[in-house]
Amino acid sequence: MTTQTEGEYRVGISFNPSSNPHVDAIKRQAADWIDVLAPIAADRDHPGARCASIAMTEIESAAMWAVKAVTKQPR
Repeated sequence: MTTQTEGEYRVGISFNPSSNPHVDAIKRQAADWIDVLAPIAADRDHPGARCASIAMTEIESAAMWAVKAVTKQPR
């Protein structure tokens, strides 16, 4: 098993049962953004730690909504 980055873990990078390339792109970009912020969030002495943590959560949420948008089936 390959070790995942924090971003890959949080967005579930390997879960794409539809094999939709848009899902892969959304998750890859969200994971990359989270990985940029993770070291800042982990440094509790950094003045932006709380903001980075909130941003990571919001990116994760945005990725979930974006995946829903590209996989939503018509009624």
